[in-house]
Amino acid sequence: MGWGQGNPRAILHIDGDGFFAACEVALNPSLRGKCVVTGAERGIASAMTYEAKARGVKRGMPLHEIRRVCPEAIILPANHETYSIFAVRMYAIVRRYTSAVEEYGIDECFADITGLRRPLHMTYEEIARAVKRDLSNELGITFSVGLAPNKVLAKIGSKWQKPDGFTHIRAQDRVQGSRPNVPFGTGGSPAVLHGKVKSCTPPPEGTLEYFLSHTPCEKVWGIGPQTAALLAQQHVMTALDLARKDEVWVKRYLTKPHHELWRELRGEFVLPLNLEAKHNYQSIQKTQTFSPPSNDQSFLLSELSKNCENACSRARRHKLFTRKVSFFLKTQTFRYRWIEVKLSHYTALPTDLMKVVQENFSKLFRTGEQYRTTGVTLHDLTDSPPVQRDLFGAFEATTKASKVFERVDALCARYGKHIISLGSSFSALHPHSNEDWPLSGYIRGQSSVNSNSHPETRLLGPTSGSLASKSHAFTRPQLKGETIRQHLVIPLLGSVQ
Repeated sequence: MGWGQGNPRAILHIDGDGFFAACEVALNPSLRGKCVVTGAERGIASAMTYEAKARGVKRGMPLHEIRRVCPEAIILPANHETYSIFAVRMYAIVRRYTSAVEEYGIDECFADITGLRRPLHMTYEEIARAVKRDLSNELGITFSVGLAPNKVLAKIGSKWQKPDGFTHIRAQDRVQGSRPNVPFGTGGSPAVLHGKVKSCTPPPEGTLEYFLSHTPCEKVWGIGPQTAALLAQQHVMTALDLARKDEVWVKRYLTKPHHELWRELRGEFVLPLNLEAKHNYQSIQKTQTFSPPSNDQSFLLSELSKNCENACSRARRHKLFTRKVSFFLKTQTFRYRWIEVKLSHYTALPTDLMKVVQENFSKLFRTGEQYRTTGVTLHDLTDSPPVQRDLFGAFEATTKASKVFERVDALCARYGKHIISLGSSFSALHPHSNEDWPLSGYIRGQSSVNSNSHPETRLLGPTSGSLASKSHAFTRPQLKGETIRQHLVIPLLGSVQ
């Protein structure tokens, strides 16, 4: 068991410090040293610099509370696409040293550097510090790194000293299970158990037992609030208390995943790295800033429609689905109005999102305000949504719509982005047009035609065969600066067969 007992492993856990806010600082160095908070589009803090943390800003704190505790805070909307780019670069830098990298999250990863001392001519600690140095120098972001014989202990190491910390947890000696489960006080002070004071000697600093004795159970990766509460009922308060329990006790009170976690706390290597590269993250966000600002409801809805199309297009490209969407309007005075909605089913179709947007738009829009930015975020993405029961033919209708968007994606891939789009996106795509297109339930398509042809728009109604078998056509003048095109507007969902 452990490094010194026939199972030598060297696992890194690399964790970005205030990653989202740090990315914003890296992109805009003038923000360095300031209280930067991201999450303006949701109305709550999603990440913050350590300067903001020092002023009392916490994750999930509402914006009005942030402004109260930290008036000088610079509150920005989260830009998940940008953060994803930083994540990809982070993985690439780590892979210079080892190909065994698990992309655990957008701001963290595991890396197995076992056996690389000889080829890299460095000790494991030197390799870990070199990775940390390269990440900081090339990305402009600090990282905290834990080096240990397994993933659970490496996680404890990366959290040990933040920000910009490095912690090496060695496990040459097995955790002894015969000692009493008494939490250690700082500096070897007595601990209280069942109302009685018991004196105990704390483990030497830097040993495995030392790190475990200072880590509460609820801070251990993989232990949630319910398990922590169960352990507390059994007077298991620290990771060391848990590691000292015997296997019979662990199997009696805990599940198989927690049994594996218990083994890793004792120094074994149990949990393998998942080396499959991830192509998706927890959310997709699309925003658009426009000038001049506007308080036109139709135009703002059109901008949101374009946001929905772009976000869903990316989700479909990665075969992802969402059941929770948020959208926002940003005023000319840089204030955000935001709402989050849980959908009735998983989807990657902009028409589903636009129904929600239209139903809730009045909760955001204020007649007397000018707006400069719109945005849509898809949350809790999954590549394997659960099978849903077909109520009132909803599943069949969604399946038909999905087939329509498969064709839309194919055409856009061949001829360019927005060659076919929702009718409700028309004003956003053609902001200088005076034409009114209240076509939220339609797809509008464009295809280049001979310059001598007459430009026309076609509304295609329900068909039993091809989409073009029945249509109604009307003409409009060519827009300034636009090449002559033919426009197809296609009804969606149940209208298309």
